[in-house]
Amino acid sequence: MESSHQAITLLKKLISTASFSKQEENTFKILSEFLRENHISFQSYMNNIWCQNKYFDPALPTVLLNSHHDTVKPNEGYTNDPFDAKEEDGKLFGLGSNDAGGPLVCLLLTFIKLYATKLPFNLVFAGTAEEEISGKNGIAAILSKMPPIHFGIVGEPTEMKMAIAEKGLVVIDCTVYGEAGHAARKNGKNAIELALPDLEILKDFQFEKKSNMLGEINLSVTQINAGKQHNVIPDRCDFVLDVRTTDAYTNEEVVALIDQALVAEVKPRSTRLQPSGIDTEHPLFISAKKLGIDTYGSPTLSDQALMPFPTIKMGPGKSERSHTADEYIYLDEITDGLIGYEKILKNLKV
Repeated sequence: MESSHQAITLLKKLISTASFSKQEENTFKILSEFLRENHISFQSYMNNIWCQNKYFDPALPTVLLNSHHDTVKPNEGYTNDPFDAKEEDGKLFGLGSNDAGGPLVCLLLTFIKLYATKLPFNLVFAGTAEEEISGKNGIAAILSKMPPIHFGIVGEPTEMKMAIAEKGLVVIDCTVYGEAGHAARKNGKNAIELALPDLEILKDFQFEKKSNMLGEINLSVTQINAGKQHNVIPDRCDFVLDVRTTDAYTNEEVVALIDQALVAEVKPRSTRLQPSGIDTEHPLFISAKKLGIDTYGSPTLSDQALMPFPTIKMGPGKSERSHTADEYIYLDEITDGLIGYEKILKNLKV
């Protein structure tokens, strides 16, 4: 399959080129050159690149094919060179191979294959930056520059199952104040002790409403900090909450409920990473069911959270391999991704 060979060759180039979030200029150049080689004009902004099908018709709905070319930094557990795109036992190893190089190249090659095909909708492909940090200079920076999008396919490793809903994220900084004192005299008001009731509440905290697709909201205390030296009663205790939200509440409602329950001062870092999803009447869901594709609700965050239109998440690879040492994707998964994306689009009735 020629497109499989092209996809794997391109993916090897991307793996071999460092592209940490905010430092994606070299993989941007690789994608730019690949589109030029295939005689496809494109637009760009910062380290984002996008293009539209040959017979783009403004009267038709537009489908976005999007994935990211930034990666996290390799962790200390790597035994392979993270930038050595080597094949072994049917696998392609390397940083970003699974998240999200595989989905990215499969979406791009699918776009190229359908570039000159007249479909009942338009296609826009976008390879974007800063996904791993939910940055403002990634997909969010170009949405207003692209044609109006009606719905999108976000390329992430899902074993080519279709995530029709995705949890959002709110990171909350909480602060409990006390009064400093001398530890030997135990005077003052210990902020750590004052924070303990809040931490006990959070350990078993539950929201009344539950999402049909995404289940319960997950809340975890992930960081805590207090005190500056051993002999001073701390006058401040800070802790951080990681809250994975669902469509049962808006992110703003989640923050308000937590604020009501705690003594601590509650400050969300942002509420823009909202949960997302499509309903069972959506053309993408209908296409998935027609093709026998499994659907599910995803607990992990992607750039879907930044898109103000219906999206699904789908791609070759496996989510559990993302950000792991000696990351890899199976070569067969690349082939399956190309076949799967094309089937979805050719069976899409809008």
